[in-house]
Amino acid sequence: MTTASNHSHRRRYVVGLMSGTSVDGVDAAVIEVCGVPGESPQVKQIAFENKPYPIQVREDIFKLFDPIYATVDKVGTMNVLLGEIYAEAALSVIKKAGLIPSDILVIGSHGQTIYHAPEYEHFNGYDVHYTVQIGEGSVISARTGIPCVSDFRVADMAVGGQGAPLVPFTEYLLYREMDRTLLMQNIGGIGNITVIPADCSPEQVYAFDTGPGNMLIDGVVARLYQGELTMDTGGAIAQKGKINAELLHLLQQEEFYGLPVPKSTGRERFGSSYIDGLLRYTDEHGLASEDIVATVTMLTAWSIGDAYRRFILPNHPADVLFVGGGGSYNPVLLEFLRQEMEPMGVQVLTQEQVGLSSDAKEAIAFALLADYTIARLPNTLPNVTGAERAVVMGKISF
Repeated sequence: MTTASNHSHRRRYVVGLMSGTSVDGVDAAVIEVCGVPGESPQVKQIAFENKPYPIQVREDIFKLFDPIYATVDKVGTMNVLLGEIYAEAALSVIKKAGLIPSDILVIGSHGQTIYHAPEYEHFNGYDVHYTVQIGEGSVISARTGIPCVSDFRVADMAVGGQGAPLVPFTEYLLYREMDRTLLMQNIGGIGNITVIPADCSPEQVYAFDTGPGNMLIDGVVARLYQGELTMDTGGAIAQKGKINAELLHLLQQEEFYGLPVPKSTGRERFGSSYIDGLLRYTDEHGLASEDIVATVTMLTAWSIGDAYRRFILPNHPADVLFVGGGGSYNPVLLEFLRQEMEPMGVQVLTQEQVGLSSDAKEAIAFALLADYTIARLPNTLPNVTGAERAVVMGKISF
């Protein structure tokens, strides 16, 4: 316990590592935290880097999303390999910050999710739900000489939560305002929204997944432009296309959008078999590639507007929606989102427009979560994840 209290008042440096559902690489951030853990921390970003995965590693991770392929030997190998890659990313960003490893209090590593099954199933007399994130914390700690907090989500799931989303805890700490109700929309592979009512307590924050973010856009682009493109950079393809009303209407029938909150989703629902079905339909109806891309881009924007209308507007009419994540760099998606939100009186701004970084946001969040873990302080919002109580998340490798 001494370490935490020694570091509790003075300035401390923490590293956060994030690899999301899009599997584009490792985001690494160094932050400076001032103030007593558990009270309103002052956080400053010192350095940030994105380290793309080597192509072969990225392909091997994608294979692990299929449980039939993901045998224990392959998962075990990748768990350690990612530990090595994450450790390198941590050392690199520490150097970029002009610091040395002994300056760092702790590393928080989200790991790479390969499977997330938040719904309970009944097995042998027990109700079980689970999640699998890999990227061995012991390896990160051994290579860097810094304590590492990893595997955050399982502690929340052990007390009945969905283990997601976790970033709202840090959004509440860093963004809440007295006079405005804020929406924080992250558009990664999956879209998720956090509602921070004006002048709220932690118990009043809520959040949930809105549906696919870039996952369908990237997925259809990778299939339609095989070998050439993996994503619609800058919305260039969608820009040329027209939204197909029938396809959009069909996609809007997906049951996830109507499920009650809190809820979370992932590749299990909107991954390759979903894209197979979508492309079978577009083949039968002879849709042009750019029209398909424009339509799934609109679907992402619509799903965010739909979530707001259904679950947020009745209780918490909002003033502004801050957009972060990779989707915030797609101007076509942002324009569709403005068309959805602005008629309802919600201004749409990117993290960059308010002087923050979309790229670094989640890495910073896991740094801050680790700062709480190492001080043995609860770092969840049970209201957001559906857990029975707040817990200290993360496994510590010294």
